[in-house]
Amino acid sequence: MDITLSEGTVSGSVTAPASKSYAQRAIAAALLCEGESVLSNMVQCNDTRAALQVAADLGAKISAHEDTYTLHGGLHPRKRQLNIGESGLATRLFTPITALCTETITLTGKGSILKRPISMMEEPLRQLGATVSSQGGYLPIHIRGAIRGGNITVDGSLSSQFITGLLMALPLAAQDTTLTVNDLKSRPYIDMTIGLLKNFGIDIKHNDYRQFFIEGGQRYVPTRYRIEGDWSGASCLLVAGATAGRITVENLKPLSLQADTAIIDALTRAGAEITTTADSVTVRRNELHAFEFDATHCPDLFPALAALAANCDGTSVIRGTHRLIHKESNRAQTLADVFGGMGVAVDIETENEMRIIGGTIHGATVSSHNDHRIAMAAAVAALNSDGAVTIRGAEAVDKSYPEFWDDFRNLAGREAEDKL
Repeated sequence: MDITLSEGTVSGSVTAPASKSYAQRAIAAALLCEGESVLSNMVQCNDTRAALQVAADLGAKISAHEDTYTLHGGLHPRKRQLNIGESGLATRLFTPITALCTETITLTGKGSILKRPISMMEEPLRQLGATVSSQGGYLPIHIRGAIRGGNITVDGSLSSQFITGLLMALPLAAQDTTLTVNDLKSRPYIDMTIGLLKNFGIDIKHNDYRQFFIEGGQRYVPTRYRIEGDWSGASCLLVAGATAGRITVENLKPLSLQADTAIIDALTRAGAEITTTADSVTVRRNELHAFEFDATHCPDLFPALAALAANCDGTSVIRGTHRLIHKESNRAQTLADVFGGMGVAVDIETENEMRIIGGTIHGATVSSHNDHRIAMAAAVAALNSDGAVTIRGAEAVDKSYPEFWDDFRNLAGREAEDKL
């Protein structure tokens, strides 16, 4: 699907989509309960839909009414092959959970996920007692448990998602586990995991995130859990408010544990006008200047930050590009190509840095590279372009925010809607 946008302003309010990071964690926790959990405000996207299907295939009984899902848990696999779609989190989350089962189970997926490495999971799972094999460090992966606990060390520099999977699976192992993590990145996502686990009755202790102490033989407690709004999905909308008008995003908790609340810091550094309440954020256009920002612990913000920097006066520096290689696309190169195609100078030659010179944004035809966040960032950039911007593969937003284009039309008003 192609969508064409032209210069315009934005104004109004929108409700943030449900956080797919929280939703997938809550689905996994509900699966591991022996009882009924109720998850509310869980609007589906492709990744959440894939997690629900995997949970059902592993034994959960699921019913839904509007945005509320009831899951009767129990890890009793119904299928021996699970499809996680294109979700990186689901891959690294459900692999350790699957390793609790004594049957051989295969996890596979489609699209870009088949090119994202999973080798970092194999040896730790073997040390925990599982039998594991993959296609040279890529999906599909075959696992047979059950993992028993013990002492393991993992590399946390590429992703925290596998650590989340271990923290969720190992409380059900027979033995206690000491998990040592080297060079942990995306620490806020681990805080999200530990906080959610506490809601389901699971206790995790750690020593300044270097060692995690996980008691075996714990029991998940069924609960009612509301999925909070997604700061990742909202980030591009907030940047649109800063660069092209005024936007209020509701269903956002400024005190959330989500890593991407850091977009507020970046917007503040750039000079945007921001107002927050207990469950909403309003951003207004203001004179914007270049900023420096370290996105190492919140790499999903890079596309929104690139759209912000393109509208700032001067050269902005965003650090943490080493975190972008194995996303839905190689996001550093993709951002350089997409924004470069719109006339914005993006330099990624300096190690671990992206430098963006703000200025005129030209009309162009660009590809989403099947990356949801690239599509959204290109839409925001189009608001201040000197010509029409056509985004090819615009349906990529379905991965995390299926309603994005409808919300964008409403915020841009009737005039912009006719140009979509």
